[in-house]
Amino acid sequence: MRQKFSMAKRLLVACAALLVLDAGMARGADIVLAPAVPDRYVVQRGDTLWGIARKFLRDPWRWPDIWRLNRDQIRNPHWIYPGDVIVLERGTAGAPPQLRLERETVRVSPTIRSTPISAEAIASIPPGDIEPYLTRSLITGPEGLPNAALIVAGRDPRVVRGEGDVVYAVGIDRNAGDLWHLYRPGRTLFAWGNPDALLGYEQRFLGAAKVERFGEVSTLRITAAREEIVLGDLLIPAPREQIVNYVPHPPEKPIDGRIIDLDRNATEAGRGWLVTLDKGAADGLDVGTVLAINRTVPSIPDPRPSLEPDRIERFLEQTVSYQPERWINIPDERTGLLFVYRVFDFASLAILLNTTDPVNVGDSVRNP
Repeated sequence: MRQKFSMAKRLLVACAALLVLDAGMARGADIVLAPAVPDRYVVQRGDTLWGIARKFLRDPWRWPDIWRLNRDQIRNPHWIYPGDVIVLERGTAGAPPQLRLERETVRVSPTIRSTPISAEAIASIPPGDIEPYLTRSLITGPEGLPNAALIVAGRDPRVVRGEGDVVYAVGIDRNAGDLWHLYRPGRTLFAWGNPDALLGYEQRFLGAAKVERFGEVSTLRITAAREEIVLGDLLIPAPREQIVNYVPHPPEKPIDGRIIDLDRNATEAGRGWLVTLDKGAADGLDVGTVLAINRTVPSIPDPRPSLEPDRIERFLEQTVSYQPERWINIPDERTGLLFVYRVFDFASLAILLNTTDPVNVGDSVRNP
């Protein structure tokens, strides 16, 4: 009996191994290389993972597949540096293509590295496109920013203030540093088309201020202002900036969400613009997720002659025959791709990587 169980177990393990192998092959089998794909590429300073991926793949979000990356490697891709050579192995007999790194071994005398090696690794997307926004936009729960400092007065009686003006605030903690960010409660965010599905509360980033004098009432000078600053606006310590360096990748499960807000309340957006999505960590999104943007095209009347018999209606003494309206549904149109750079529980923030048409609030976001 024991021997039979052992044999069955071996068969089960073997079948499972074959299924895993088949799944891996299926995952890589439909990878399409970019036109004029290079066999080798030397990584340059200023390159990004997204830019290099486009040199090798028609669909850059398939980058993890061609490297055979697991989830932990996607989250910590500090392994490509300027000077590295990326080599394409095209595969044979139906095997999917694969990339590998080729590094030259150089003998040097021992030295001390003053720059962290992770800081030298290439970033996911152009740092200049995203770094100014990394730690600034916030979506909170109903508590908002409960420990925030508060602007209580200005140096003069003006109602609004901007860059270069001096303000006074209470609640400034000396131990939190002298650089603070300014916020104001914004919109309440709901899932698209469902006002009962609360996603969170927007905290609008207004600018930054630097403390000139600490005290029970501290003195700060506004160093940057995206909007007008008024009494009652909030301040929190400026967090340390972190470069987004996750590998661009598709979501692990189906996503069907909507764009619910455009940065600065714009009516349309294009490449490099920031948007808010009604999906977050609870839905399977994480930093680096790439989603396709789709525009819903309204249905149009069907101009073709109907083969259905006329319908007859009687109104008082009059009989009327008519054909019911018929409509043609037009498939959604893909208008671009976006990259998720900050994730909250039920919402997330993303940057538009490329667009073919203007992006609007209400456009859908799905697996690419």
